[in-house]
Amino acid sequence: MADLEFFFDPVCPWAWITSRWVAEVQQLRDYDVTWRFICLKMINEHRTEEWYTPEYRAGHMAGLYAMRVADQARIEHGNEQVGDIYTALGEAIHIHKRRPELIDDPVAFMEGLVKSCGLSPGLATAALDESHDAYIRAETDLALERAGKDLGTPIITFRPGQAREASFFGPVISTIPRGDAALQLWDAVEIVASTSCMAELKRSNRGKPVFD
Repeated sequence: MADLEFFFDPVCPWAWITSRWVAEVQQLRDYDVTWRFICLKMINEHRTEEWYTPEYRAGHMAGLYAMRVADQARIEHGNEQVGDIYTALGEAIHIHKRRPELIDDPVAFMEGLVKSCGLSPGLATAALDESHDAYIRAETDLALERAGKDLGTPIITFRPGQAREASFFGPVISTIPRGDAALQLWDAVEIVASTSCMAELKRSNRGKPVFD
């Protein structure tokens, strides 16, 4: 049984930073992490506000393209490969700024990406396969059921399936804690998440995301 479940959409920069913190703690404490999906396109599909521009929608659609491929990798190879694909996606999208390539030609982009993970480039055709959407939507619904509506990504579940299971949105952090700093933040967040009366702790000031 996993120590943690991490629900992500690969196009979210804040989720990517949080995921690298999770990966740091995973190594330091030998935790087992299950990588799961939460789809920003599905969460926002009924929005009509002016801020939700065609460019915004295209970015969220890119996330769904990528998650379809990751889901096919999950089916064929298991969850570890989902984590590998997410790592490669984050580096390509956020560090190397290649999101436009994923938007313009998702199959070609994902072919190169899955090959870099040691997987068959044939997986990339799943980017256009809508049969994966039911599973991705179910994952999205589960994440919001656990943590509450009107949230985004990441959503983290501590101790899934255990008596003290607890889920939370975030933390939203602008840099990746390493070493002791990563463990200190982890312990603090886990305590907050496990406190049943705790609903929200938030401030609106953020630094720009730093991916290194």
